[in-house]
Formats: sequence, C-alpha cells, structure tokens
Amino acid sequence: MTLDPEELFDLDADRPDLSGAVLLHLLDGFVDAGTAVGLARSTLQVDDAPVVARFDVDQLYDYRARRPVMRFDVDHWSGYETPQLAVHLLHDNDDTPYLVLAGPEPDGQWERYAAAVALLVERLELRIVIGLDAFPMSVPHSRPTPIIVHGSRRELFADYRAWLGQIMVPASAGHLVEYRLGAAGFDALGIAAPIPPYLAQAEFPAAALALLREVGARAGLRFDTTSLEDADQVNREAIKREVAGSEELQTLVAALEQQYDAAAAAAQSALDDGDLPSADELGAELERFLANESRGD
Repeated sequence: MTLDPEELFDLDADRPDLSGAVLLHLLDGFVDAGTAVGLARSTLQVDDAPVVARFDVDQLYDYRARRPVMRFDVDHWSGYETPQLAVHLLHDNDDTPYLVLAGPEPDGQWERYAAAVALLVERLELRIVIGLDAFPMSVPHSRPTPIIVHGSRRELFADYRAWLGQIMVPASAGHLVEYRLGAAGFDALGIAAPIPPYLAQAEFPAAALALLREVGARAGLRFDTTSLEDADQVNREAIKREVAGSEELQTLVAALEQQYDAAAAAAQSALDDGDLPSADELGAELERFLANESRGD
C-alpha cells in the first residue's frame, strides 16, 4: 500500500507568499565532516526562526537508533527534547525570504519523504532546493576549501568545472530528494565541501563559510557570516598550534599540500591548453587514488 505523502506534513495556513523562494535542505544524521553543515545551520540561526511546515516525525524517526534526550530532576522527568523536522522561514541581509528544512534525516520512508518535499516545492511555488554536505577527503586545511556542485540540470551551474568522475557513494535522504526533484522537473542543487581527514571529527568553520558563500552566490542570498568568520580565525590559530606541536601532523599536512598544489596546477594547465580530462579519466584517477589510500600509500 502506498502512503499519501501529503499526509506526512502540515503547512501553516497563515504563511506569507513564498513563491520564488529558495529552500535549503540541511538535515542531521548523514556525514557532516568538520560539522560544516551544522555550523552553517547555527550561523543562520535556523532553530530560532518561525516554522511554516512540520513533518510527522513519528513516522520518520527511529527512536531506538537515535534516542532523544530526557532530563531527570531529582525525582521526576522534567524535560524531553522532542525530535522536530520542520521548514523554517528566514530572511537574509536584504530581507529576502528563504526557507530551511532542518531536523533529523528520516530513518525510513525516504521515497514518501522525497515526494512530500516535492509537494512542498510545488505548493509553495519555490524556485530551487539546495542541499549541503561535508565529507572527509585528502585536502589540507591550509588551502582554500574546494567545492563540489551538482544538480538536476547543468544550466544551474554552467560555470562550474567538474573535477570528479563517476563514483558510487552511500545515499542520503538529501541526495534522494535532489534526484527525485530533478526527475519531476524541479530545480535542485547539491553543494558539498571536502574536509581535511584530520579535522573530520572537529569543527572546521572554514568549510561552513565556503558552503554559505557558494549558496549565496548561486541563490542570490546575502548571509551575515561575521560570527563564522571570527570562529574561523580562532580555529585556524588553534590548528596552527596543533600542527606545530606534532611532526606527524606536519608531515601529513605537507604531503596533502603538495598533492593539492600539483592537482591545482594540472587543472589550470588543462584549462589553459583546453585539454580537460574526460569523466572516465577522472573516475579512473579517483579509483587509483582510493586504491592507494586503502594500501596506505
């Protein structure tokens, strides 16, 4: 039996006209290396923003796999952190409205969830849906954070030079939403930030900054990232001290810098010569790289 996706969410009847607005898809639960997506979400102050749509989280959340927190006070339960998956309404620096879908990634009913998001996009007449990701990759913190862009149609990011070939990766609800929206004729983008592997379990504000700047440029939004920029400066000083105190880290960072610079030079040379590698060549090179990684080379 197919469950109706329209019964998965409730829309606020008093919502303003949001036609042409952007929806950012920022969920917890999938890989968020460097806490980049979480930092971007907190910078936008999503949790404090009003809600225009709520999902029935009881149908999507696995309480035993991700147990919510309860507060015990002396002799009674005094609090419970109810999981919430909701669409929040925010405004950028120019008072342009945009939406953020935030909360736990659904543990089940992914197809129904994707269909529900498509219904929201259609009902609200939204312009585009943009999802953010961050994952560990062999890049150094001392170089600009590279950005990966993908989407439902190439015209949305025609200026972007793809540097990955065909690869197989674990799926997420956000990835499926982008895929299903594209198949249904809606515009959808994905923006991802590779994170230095030695910072994957820590906070890396530089990546969050890179993500928000890319979103702003492609969605026509201006965010206040002052607090994130300050955090980035403090974070870079802390990383500098850690690296200075470890010969092993110094060796690792130097090797990643050399690899990064060589790849950047090769890419620039290919652009200058008009000789870009094909997707098959990029895919083969990535497979060789991952094979070397697994051997510890």
